[in-house]
Order: sequence, then structure tokens, then C-alpha cells
Amino acid sequence: MSVVEIFERLLGLLAGVGVFLIAIKIISNNLESVGGNRLRALFNKTSKSNMLGIGIGTAATALIQSSGATSVMAIGFVSAGVMSLTQACAIVLGANVGTTITGQIVAIGLLGGGDATISVSVILAALAGIGALMMYFAKNDTLKRVGSLLAGFGLLFVGLSAMSGSMEAFASVNAVKRFIAAINFPGYSVVLILVGILLTALIQSSSVTTSIAITMYVSGLLELNQGIFLILGSNIGACVVAMLACIGASKNAKRVALFHVLTNVLRVVLFLIIVEIITAATGGKITVGYLFERLFPHAKPLQLSMFHTLFNVVTVLMLEPLIGAFVKLCTKILPDKPEDKDKARGSGNRFYYIDEHMLKTPPIAVQQTKNEIVNMAEIAMRNFALACDMICTLDNSQLDAFRRNEEELNYLNKEIVHFVVQLSKLEMSEADHRYLSSAFHTVTDLERIGDYAENITEYADRLNSNHELFSDDAIAEIRKMQSLIEDLYQKVMKAYVHVDFNMLREAEVIEDSIDDFTQLMADNHIKRLDEGVCTSDAGAQYISLASNGERVADHFMNVAKVIRDYSLTPKHREVH
Repeated sequence: MSVVEIFERLLGLLAGVGVFLIAIKIISNNLESVGGNRLRALFNKTSKSNMLGIGIGTAATALIQSSGATSVMAIGFVSAGVMSLTQACAIVLGANVGTTITGQIVAIGLLGGGDATISVSVILAALAGIGALMMYFAKNDTLKRVGSLLAGFGLLFVGLSAMSGSMEAFASVNAVKRFIAAINFPGYSVVLILVGILLTALIQSSSVTTSIAITMYVSGLLELNQGIFLILGSNIGACVVAMLACIGASKNAKRVALFHVLTNVLRVVLFLIIVEIITAATGGKITVGYLFERLFPHAKPLQLSMFHTLFNVVTVLMLEPLIGAFVKLCTKILPDKPEDKDKARGSGNRFYYIDEHMLKTPPIAVQQTKNEIVNMAEIAMRNFALACDMICTLDNSQLDAFRRNEEELNYLNKEIVHFVVQLSKLEMSEADHRYLSSAFHTVTDLERIGDYAENITEYADRLNSNHELFSDDAIAEIRKMQSLIEDLYQKVMKAYVHVDFNMLREAEVIEDSIDDFTQLMADNHIKRLDEGVCTSDAGAQYISLASNGERVADHFMNVAKVIRDYSLTPKHREVH
């Protein structure tokens, strides 16, 4: 092979790897968009069951084709405090099983070929053309996204074919054959594992490393045992993504990353020990590669992909009963410090449900943004109730708690908007984009509710300063208004969380009654002024308070009404 031919083959190999990586990205993005609701449903099913956590991790990774993304999601949930350390560790362990799906797809694509049969890879590569035609000619957004997904799968096999062709050419060169044969020295397994670690850390995808190893083996560039050790290294290299994700995150997030490293290294070490025992006992006659050659004698691609799957399934099931013990070990290695405990006690504002690591999986990030907004609404309602208590009792003992809540509302208003701006730039479904557009207005409405509650506390402060009180009738009316707004809040949040139009209609009825009642409050107060029951100064505060209560109800209704904007098409909005 001439220098020019070698250079040409290297360029072909590089092109194949590039197309393959792009295909994985396209598949991942489109699976997230198409299967976003299923992905959200999976992560809403976390429980104390380790096996369920492993199943969720497996399914989520198979769905988005990225164990790294699943691990980052788990780290993000732990960092945001919405998932326990044990639950996250179970999901991370399950991600090791889910990542084997890509290897199986690649192996199936490499089956067939030769004089009498058509290569499966060529057939599947044709999906790129079919998907591209769907993207160009389909009118429906869902069909376009499915077309993009098919194109991604097709490109995966286009890249695979390019890599395979280049590797076959190299495998035919005697110098290359001699070099590969020489990789059989004592300790070569460790060297190949290190190569697998470095390659996976570099491209940040164990699936791609595994696929390359399978292609190299089928092309004759590697022996089966050599491919096995490369894949073992990719399992450890997969931890790099999780380690990077925990930088600057909470202590529990760092423990999840440590768990990922410890368990993946342990699984590989245990396997190596077993391999050495078998090799020594049989005098080197029986190796792991030999066993899988016997199991799949006429399906060379499956020999390596099935090893990858069985290794991960068996070792993950072996470690499942030990998750609790590993969690305790990670907690001992990374113990809480006094300053961590002080921070956890709530000195400072923070997100409760979202974390920047979730940006890697937009469907999950959108759902968690909604949860964060629901939490913000709860804080706003809590402050309105505190404000009503203060003006009815003129007891300002809760003023510090009120001010902390107000600071938190201001923080959430600013930071949620910042997060939503980042999230809106990412690939996601049209429905999710519509929701994020509505989120800007919702956050502003909730912040305004906090401002009106703050106005009410200022009215209470003026009454205290002037040594004035509201009459018993006035206080009873304030409590009635507070009760109506509490009822409205409950209906609004049910409508918002569940996209429930029946609840929206019920909320609209309550809002109308609040409008009528606040007008009645003003009318009644004028009568009390005429009767000399209340002073003019107190009256001014009371009229302003009733007006603020009516505006709080308006802003809560705005929160509920956005479900028409993001859950319905323009045609269906008219019906609701």
C-alpha cells in the first residue's frame, strides 16, 4: 500500500468516525424530542427500589442513546435535591446496561454481505435517504422529526461502512497484521484497557468506542480478546462525563460521580481476576474470546457486542444488592463538612428542581422548569398569606420570614428566566418551545404577586406607626378575600400542573367572585367611614389592600391561562 493510499484510507476512517459521531448526536437529540414525554415519565417513577432505578437508567439510556447524558441527569436531580443519592446511583448503574444497545445495533448492521447476500449495513444506510426525503417533503412537524431520526440512523451506518472499509484495507497490510499480532505481551490487557479509557474520555461516548472496537474486530484489525479489553476500558472511560458534570455541584452529586467510578472500575477488576483464573486453570487454552466464538460461531459482529451486553448485565445485577453499601462508602470518602451543613440549612437562595446539568436533556429540563415555577408560586402564595396575617393582627414577628421569601422570589424570577433563555436555544419539541415561551410571563406574574404582598405588609407597618386598627368587620372581609384567593390558587395550580381546562373554568368562576367581593369590600368600607367606624387614614390602606388582592387574583389567573397558549394549537384555542 502506497503512502497516498494510506493517507486516503486514513481520511476515509476519519470521515467515517465523524459521520458516526454526528449520527449519534442526531439520534440522541431526536429521540429526546420524540420520546420526551416518556423520558419525563421514567424519571418521575423514582422510588426506593434499586431494581426500578436500574430499570429506569437502562430505559432512559436506550431512549436517548447516551449513558453520559443519563448520568448527568441523575447528577442534576441529586444536585437539585429532588432525588436521593441511592436512587441516583441505581440509575447510573442501570445506564451501563442501556448503553449496550448501540453496540447491538452496530453488530446487526455488520451482519450479512458477501457474494450471495446484501449487507444489512447497506440496507440500513438507505434510511439516511428516506429520512432526508421525509424531512424535506413532510408538512407535519412530527413526521419531519421522525425523518430526522431515520436519517440519523442511516448516517450511523454510512459512517460505519466508511470506517469498516478503511479498516479492512489496513487489515490486509502485512505490517499491520504483524503489529496486531505483537499486541500479545504480558499485561497487554491493561494497555488496551487504558487505550479504551483514553479514547472514551476523548470522544465522551462509550457507545462510539464500543462501535469502533466491533468494527475493528469484524475488519480483522483486532482479535476478539483485544476488542474485549478495549470495551472494558470504555466502561471506565464513560465515568469521565459524570466526573466533569459534578464539578462545582453539590456534595451528593460528587458522590454519584464517585459511585460511578468505583463500581465501573470494580466491575472491570473483578472480570480481569476471573479471566486470569480461567486462563491459568486451562493453561491458556480457554479465554473469554474463545467462549464467545463458540457461542456465536457464524455471527462475528455479535461475538463482541454480546460480550459487552452480558458483561454489563451480569456485573450490574451482581452489584445491585451492594448499592447501599457503596453509597455509605462514598459518603465516608466525601463526608459533609460543617460549612456544607450550614449551607444546606438554607443560608442563601437556590433552585429546588433545576440544575444547569439538566440542559443536556431538554425534555427533562423543561419538566423541572415547570416544577420550579410551581415551587415559586407556592412561595408567592405563602407570602400573600403572611401579609394578610400581619395586616389583620399587626404582629410583625413573621416579617423576617416574609423578607426571606421575597428575596427568594426575586432570585427565582431572575435565575429561572436566565435558565429558560439557555434552555430555549436547544433542540426540543414544538410543544416544549411553546411552554418555555409562556414561562417568561408566568415567572413575571408570580414575582408581581410577591410585590403586592409586600405592599400589604407596608400598609400594616403604616397602621402600626399611626396606632390604628381595622374594624372587626373589615378584618373578617380581609380573611374572606384571603380564603377566596387561596381557593383560586389551588384551582390555578391544578390547571397549570395537569393542563386541566375544567379546573381553569372553575378558577375563572372564583376570580369573578373575587372581583365582586373586592368591590363589595370597597363599598362596605365607605359605609363604615360614613358611620365613623374607621378613620380616613385606615380607609386608604384598606381600599389599597382590596385593590392589591384583586390584582393578586388577576396574576394567578394569568398563570392558569397560559395552558391555552402552550398546550393547544391556534385552531383549538378558540374552543377553550
